[in-house]
Amino acid sequence: MTSLDKSDAAVEPLPGGPRRGRVRRRRAGAPLPLLVPALIGLAFLLLPLVALLVRAPWRSLPDQLTSTEVWQSLQLSLVCATAATAVSLVLGVPLAWLLARTDFPGRGLVRALVTLPLVLPPVVGGVALLMALGRNGVVGQWLDSWFGITLPFTTAGVVVAEAFVAMPFLVISVEGTLRAADPRYEEAATTLGASRFTAFRRVTLPLIAPGIAAGSVLAWARALGEFGATITFAGNFPGRTQTMPLAVYLALQSDPAAAIALSLVLLAVSIAVLAGLRDRWMTAS
Repeated sequence: MTSLDKSDAAVEPLPGGPRRGRVRRRRAGAPLPLLVPALIGLAFLLLPLVALLVRAPWRSLPDQLTSTEVWQSLQLSLVCATAATAVSLVLGVPLAWLLARTDFPGRGLVRALVTLPLVLPPVVGGVALLMALGRNGVVGQWLDSWFGITLPFTTAGVVVAEAFVAMPFLVISVEGTLRAADPRYEEAATTLGASRFTAFRRVTLPLIAPGIAAGSVLAWARALGEFGATITFAGNFPGRTQTMPLAVYLALQSDPAAAIALSLVLLAVSIAVLAGLRDRWMTAS
């Protein structure tokens, strides 16, 4: 073996078997024209987070986080984000299956419309929800007159707003997993007499469970941090529609220390989500 081969591969003995080589590729150093803007970009992303930690009121943090207002906002955020994720699961998984497993005219357009809330400004989404589900909305007027259901400025409205912006994350994740899964397992189940729904329930769901889990976590995190659509469609009423992001915005105007404390809670949740998805979305170095 030449010196070049030795630098690219290392031979490691395996118990009970022959010696095999494991390739270790040496990475060249980054050129300066790429390294400098990369470090600037890294600093640009990390500096605000570091500043948040530096300016955090660590001594008064326990008192800030144990106040009644904080616990109300935190409890409401957790409940609404979980409910919005459940709605996304019930509606989003079948939608992802439809996009991944069936052919119909305009499928590309439907996929584009499904992912539209990802790029749509949240405030615009809130206005659209008001026009659709408000008391005078296209559908909301019938909900109000026929069933007495009013969604705007209620806790249910928070769930609807969060589900609207969070569901695309789950649909994209599940659709990608479905496209990667081998459809021949479903076809084999149908040839053995199972209906398509039975094949989906008994074969497909276990195969795509990791994708559903990852999409659910992403949707839950997105719902937890939703602000624009929530404040536009559901308002900002303490104990009823005031979630953690809304509480941060309100506290920033009167009590910056409380706003920082609430921001730290959301930051911790975001880090926990990234840690939970690390094995799926990040590759080891």
